[in-house]
Amino acid sequence: VVIADWGNHRIMQWKNGDTTNGQVVAGGNGYGNGLHQLNSPSDVVIDKETDSLIICDWGNQRVVRWSRRSGTTQGEMFINNITCSGLAMDEQRYLYVSDTEKHEVRRYKFGE
Repeated sequence: VVIADWGNHRIMQWKNGDTTNGQVVAGGNGYGNGLHQLNSPSDVVIDKETDSLIICDWGNQRVVRWSRRSGTTQGEMFINNITCSGLAMDEQRYLYVSDTEKHEVRRYKFGE
């Protein structure tokens, strides 16, 4: 299970069956706008094809991608200038991103 921990500015993961030992998998470096930081992340999805996390970084008005491979210390910018509150990805790897400021849902295709 992977969740966005809004108030602690991080993404947490729990392994199946372990309800007490969550692990920080993105952020966790205090809030801020560096690529190693998150600011009130509101949602996260797993991109299984690239083994990465796609994160709504609400407070920084961006969507970032963090590799799930060990040793990753920062994300990369995916979408900038978007007030993202929710994400979804379909089987064709289209990413749907809600923009609360513009009252719309945008669709992005990876690789385009």
